[in-house]
Amino acid sequence: MSRARQPPLVTGISPNEGISWTKVTIRGENLGSGPTDLIGLTICGHNCLLTAEWMSASKIVCRVGQAKNDKGDIIVTTKSGGKGTSTVSFKLLKPEKIGILDQSAVWVDEMNYYDMRTDRNKGIPPLSLRPANPLGIEIDKGRFPQKDLESLFPGMSADFTSENFSAAWYLIENHSTTSFDQLKTAVVNLKKQANKKNEGSLAYVKGGLSTFFEAQDALSAIHQKLEADGTEKVEGSMTQKLENVLNRASNTADTLFQEVLGRKDKADSTRNALNVLQRFKFLFNLPLNIERNTQKGDYDVVINDYEKAKSLFGKTEVQVFKKYYAEVETRIEALRKRLLDKLLETPSTLHDQKRYIRYLSDLHAPGDPAWQCIGAQHQWILQLMHNCKESYPKDQKDGALLHSPMLDLDSDVRPSPIGHLSQTASLKRGSSFQSGRDDAWRYKAPQQVVFVEKLTKLVVSQLPNFWKLWISYVNGSLFSETAEKSGQMERSKKNARQRQNDFKKMIQEVMHSLVKLIRGALLPFSLREGELRQYGGWEMKSELSGQWLTHVIQTVRLSSESLTALEIPNDMLQIIQDLILDLRVRCIIVTLQHTAEDIKRLAEKEDWVVDNEGLTSLPSQFEQCIIHSLQSLKTVLDCKPGEASVFQQQKTQEDVCQLSIGIMQGFIDCLEQLSTKPDGDIDTSHLSVDVSSPDLFGSIHEESSLSSEQRLLIALSNCRYLERHTFLNIAEHFEKHGFQGVDKITQVSMESLKELDQRLFEMYIEFKADPIVGSLEPGIYAGYFDWKDCLVPTGVRNYVKEALVNIIAVHAEVFTISKDLVPRVMSRVVEAVSEELSRLMQCVSSFSKNGALQAKLEICALRDAVAIYLTPESKSSFKQALEALPQLSSGTDRKLLEELLNKFKSSMHLQLTCFQASSSAMMKT
Repeated sequence: MSRARQPPLVTGISPNEGISWTKVTIRGENLGSGPTDLIGLTICGHNCLLTAEWMSASKIVCRVGQAKNDKGDIIVTTKSGGKGTSTVSFKLLKPEKIGILDQSAVWVDEMNYYDMRTDRNKGIPPLSLRPANPLGIEIDKGRFPQKDLESLFPGMSADFTSENFSAAWYLIENHSTTSFDQLKTAVVNLKKQANKKNEGSLAYVKGGLSTFFEAQDALSAIHQKLEADGTEKVEGSMTQKLENVLNRASNTADTLFQEVLGRKDKADSTRNALNVLQRFKFLFNLPLNIERNTQKGDYDVVINDYEKAKSLFGKTEVQVFKKYYAEVETRIEALRKRLLDKLLETPSTLHDQKRYIRYLSDLHAPGDPAWQCIGAQHQWILQLMHNCKESYPKDQKDGALLHSPMLDLDSDVRPSPIGHLSQTASLKRGSSFQSGRDDAWRYKAPQQVVFVEKLTKLVVSQLPNFWKLWISYVNGSLFSETAEKSGQMERSKKNARQRQNDFKKMIQEVMHSLVKLIRGALLPFSLREGELRQYGGWEMKSELSGQWLTHVIQTVRLSSESLTALEIPNDMLQIIQDLILDLRVRCIIVTLQHTAEDIKRLAEKEDWVVDNEGLTSLPSQFEQCIIHSLQSLKTVLDCKPGEASVFQQQKTQEDVCQLSIGIMQGFIDCLEQLSTKPDGDIDTSHLSVDVSSPDLFGSIHEESSLSSEQRLLIALSNCRYLERHTFLNIAEHFEKHGFQGVDKITQVSMESLKELDQRLFEMYIEFKADPIVGSLEPGIYAGYFDWKDCLVPTGVRNYVKEALVNIIAVHAEVFTISKDLVPRVMSRVVEAVSEELSRLMQCVSSFSKNGALQAKLEICALRDAVAIYLTPESKSSFKQALEALPQLSSGTDRKLLEELLNKFKSSMHLQLTCFQASSSAMMKT
């Protein structure tokens, strides 16, 4: 024997609430072994078996019926498990009341819809009234196919209001499973309904019984009296009396019902009037509704009502309607004026402008409101620009400075670079030459810069909407986004084509005003006198620096990019590109001018600290100053899309070339000024020398200040470095940044530098060689020495030794400053000494034997001591000096000469060591 199944258990329902006929999914356990096993399903007490669809033992799908309970269990009954239980419940929601004009996703039964205006069910004509359940018992729809019923009862119908009603069909369709006891109850209900109808007719008869009896009594009395008299007299008398009674009855009835009939006529008249008011209340209420909706801003409602009224009553001949329609036209005209005022009101958003234009178009406003709006916006933008300009020169005259350059500017999506620029405005040219400006300067922006920032922001914020308004006017989208009003769109396009040149002039006027206002603030010299009075007015105490001009260029570039993004034709924006080019040129000129001024002030920064190469920091400072200046111009020199090269004009090339040459010449003049100043004008209290440089005599450390000769040597060392390194590096940077005429700049600068170097060198040689040369002649003839009468030479005389010591001192001084200058300086000193010695020897009229030997000894000793620095000129001078002497004939004299020379070199070995050390250095160089 098989084991019995467990009773069904419902554990879930989805959704768990809804209105009648909501489709739900029931889940649980033991919900049947198949569709035939499912014999019962109730939700909130309503039988849902007919709509149930068995899916599996754990899932059933059905629709909720019209249950009476708001909330109840879900009970499943199966053959195998019996009646089940539920752990969940379903909540039945009341359906929303849907009017005949409301949108609904389902079909609404119009037989008995709900009238939301009167809050009651709408009445239905009597012929269409029928009870939903004539038997008064629960309807249980059977599962008999409709086709089978139609074939079983041909020509019949289950509709009990039909002439071909078939009771059997109705019972099979609606009560196939109804029990016999319930059918008996249905019969009782039908009898009660029939009795109610009969009782209604009987009650109507009972209500008129008294009148019927009175009439019956009167007729009986008349009949009896006629029978009793039986004469014609009585008959005539009674007939007359009857006529009189009837006449009085008629008069009385007229009197009684006259007032009622009058009231009825008045009521009918009033009803007719009310019907007219009710029927045409839209027109009668329209003036007031227009006023109310206008106050609320519901212009769409007003326009729709006006269009409806115009189509219905625009050509009416009824005086009342004409009167009210005229009032409507008056209100609409006032609305047109109000909308036009709002349209021309500034400032306003593009959305509002389009909205008001569409309203005016729908109201058939005269003229062209869209073009009027474009003209008003154009004047508004121009007025804003000039108001912006008028405020700043006034503030400038009052001495007002903005501590924050964005103080008067509205917040923007893009961050302004002014604040950052003001904190990094000074060029980083090294700590040794930065100017000691007040820190407060970093937080103050010039009025002109703030003005340009605000002006360009104003144009960039206003012009896009102005341009988009014109584009909408051109393509007709002002009147319809979906091409519903093709007539208005075509008229708009036609008007736009006719006014295209006028709008182009508007854009050009805005661009010209923008450019001229900026020129008036930054480039006043580029305006004519009349334009300067209109767009200028700035007090130019000092011209803006290159850093601020660079920022202004960046601001104008961003504005140009924003306007280009609007797809404004390039020919309208060309004037801005011309402005940017002029600003770039001016920025380069100003930056180079300021750089030239900074270069001139480098003389004040010279600290005379010499490194191991004999250089001060001045050449490096000069190079760094120019490099930083060029780096600050990088963004200015670079060409953005649509921009021309800043060097395209020949005049600009020439000006930049001359300024660059001026910068180089300024530094050369700075070197000359430093090297030729009197001793008292040079501050060398902070003098020091690199510890790695040799200091043979300690001359610089022992002195508290530099001598003129030392300054000349340092300047010569700097010149040498400038020629071999600095000027070439600067030329490379000029070429890297696209400068024109770099070869000319380098050539002129090199020539000027070489001229300075030569002048300084000659000055130094004059300082050092002249004393040595001047001491030769007194030394030769000291002690009344005579070449004709002298003793046998015993050695080199002191004047030669003294000259060599002086030459060694020059060597030491030059070597201390710069090793590389030693050969050049020593060669010139030796040349000067050899020339003088040659001259002195040639001036001697005659030599004795001993005199000739003495002269040759001293000339050879001096020549051999400085042999490393001999040049062709000095060799020639020594040769001429020896040729002026008589030749030594005897070998004894030559041997004595050689011995004395060796003795001299041996005794002066220590002093002459410096020349030997220099020899190896010279060979390396």
